[in-house]
Amino acid sequence: MSDPLNAWHAACERLKALGKRLTEAPFAIDSQGRLEGFEHLADQLTLWLAWETLHADPERPFFHRHNDLVSQWGGPNNDNVYRHARIDPDRRYRIVGRMHSCEEFLLAVRAGFMHRPVWGTVAQLTATDHGIKEGDDFELLLGGDSEGTDVDVELPDNAVMVSIREYYFDWRPLEPATFTIECLDPGPENPAPLTASAFEARLDETLSEIEESMSYWNDYLATNRARRTDNSFADNTVDVGRGLAAARYEFCFWDLSDDEALVIDCEQPDARYWSAHLYTMHNFEPVDPYGRISSRNQRQVEVSADGRVRFVLSHTDPGVRNWLDIAGRRNGLCTLRWFWPHSETRPEPLTAVVSLGEVHSLLPDDTAAFTAAQRQSETSARQAHLRWRFRS
Repeated sequence: MSDPLNAWHAACERLKALGKRLTEAPFAIDSQGRLEGFEHLADQLTLWLAWETLHADPERPFFHRHNDLVSQWGGPNNDNVYRHARIDPDRRYRIVGRMHSCEEFLLAVRAGFMHRPVWGTVAQLTATDHGIKEGDDFELLLGGDSEGTDVDVELPDNAVMVSIREYYFDWRPLEPATFTIECLDPGPENPAPLTASAFEARLDETLSEIEESMSYWNDYLATNRARRTDNSFADNTVDVGRGLAAARYEFCFWDLSDDEALVIDCEQPDARYWSAHLYTMHNFEPVDPYGRISSRNQRQVEVSADGRVRFVLSHTDPGVRNWLDIAGRRNGLCTLRWFWPHSETRPEPLTAVVSLGEVHSLLPDDTAAFTAAQRQSETSARQAHLRWRFRS
């Protein structure tokens, strides 16, 4: 017979073993990287303990928020809020919500998270494709036949979860979207109490999620960097074959000294949404999205008179609008992403590494100066939005 104390001790032993692994290659072995690794491990513990142990019942689903300002996983988009709920393809579910200041969302029915042995998107929809826009109330039915809801979503046999990505293009200090989910075919009114064997199985799956996540993303970044040239986007199309059909990505791993900058010169992607984001090595977390300006989308950039966009990655603010702050990191990943493309034409970003004093020589004459006061105002406005977006 299962014993919850033994199950808990076994989980703690697996965490201890994982902590030992984090002190050795291929994980970060410098003191700062090792510290960040343990902080990331704490992130993963909160995420997957909640998901596998506390959000395990598809008869009583509730949305679990991933990737906020505290806990992060898998290279999240700073323009998004991510929510996940457990589902059973043999049941029906109703999602009711209100957009408030949210301008778009992507709903994905999934077979699992990307770091698991079984994963992939098996059905999806875009809110505005169904007339759902900022400020609207909406209702969605997952599985079964329509019951007066706005939209029906198929639940294939391998569906285990429904995921929502909310999009905030203009970072305004306004009410974010709300979502609720209800199972329309629940089990008995008074379900059987939790058993020791079920608790043991949930804890076991929790630790598997944590172990696989830590290894998967560390290897993912190392493998992608090894097949590319640092400080370049050349020849590096990113394939996420079982991901979202709307998604496109390009990767550039930077390697910069304190007095260097990476200038990225890019045509605007032919898509409804596009952005550039900075991530840490090993853990694939965003570079401090609250304290640093480490991402910009199409509404947060200055476009030059020639229709191109120039980003500057550096430790020190170069005094131009499109700065991305690498936060003192020698290495990291810059991702260019564009969603809902209008064509299959891919951008071809050009890059150059120069000294900080040479940055302006690579920018067009119409590039406006951006003062320290303007930067502080921009940072404060972004922080005000994030406090609203991730409010309790």
